[in-house]
Amino acid sequence: MNEKLKGKFLVLDGPDGCGKSTQTRMLSQWIAEQGVDVVSYRDPGTTLIGEKIRDILLDTAHEGMGDNVEVLLYMAARAQLYKEHIGPDLAAGKCVLMDRWLSSTCAYQGWAGGFGIEKVIKIATDSLERVWPDVTVILDVDLATAAKRMQRDLDRMEQKGDAYHAKVREGFLKLPEIEPTVKVADATRSVDQVRTDVLKIVQDLSCRT
Repeated sequence: MNEKLKGKFLVLDGPDGCGKSTQTRMLSQWIAEQGVDVVSYRDPGTTLIGEKIRDILLDTAHEGMGDNVEVLLYMAARAQLYKEHIGPDLAAGKCVLMDRWLSSTCAYQGWAGGFGIEKVIKIATDSLERVWPDVTVILDVDLATAAKRMQRDLDRMEQKGDAYHAKVREGFLKLPEIEPTVKVADATRSVDQVRTDVLKIVQDLSCRT
């Protein structure tokens, strides 16, 4: 397990309120317990440029931003993050664990926003050194469950309304049909039950490679 997790690129993704931050933290701890050097990053963000782009994307004052603009900004933040951190970390044999990646842009802007998942992937292919990670775990959650978990002020993306976020969920659930490294876990259950499923997916990946 130790050797097979080195140099792996793992992503946890899903609708707002799915529990990504909690599961990312728990998975990072488990990987470290296997004796693997693991680093965790958020997308967009982490780098100086990425954090500024994140502020622009999530600021409620930017209500009129188009989906095509969102796609390009997310991709720019991702390219910088890969250049500064992800690429060098993978080359050094570290396990890189991400909170969101390309799958989010496919679901939000590509499907819910109507930009087109295929167009998102094309831009990613032209912009990023690595399009898909070794595995993406989608933490699937319904709108009612997600809303109960989000007891805080909502950012611009989170304020887009139930119809939009229902489409986001649809977009995430379409991704396994497009990319075989995308897996889905039922995130409506307890934290420990979800953790068990996430670990099984990661362990299965390690056994296959």
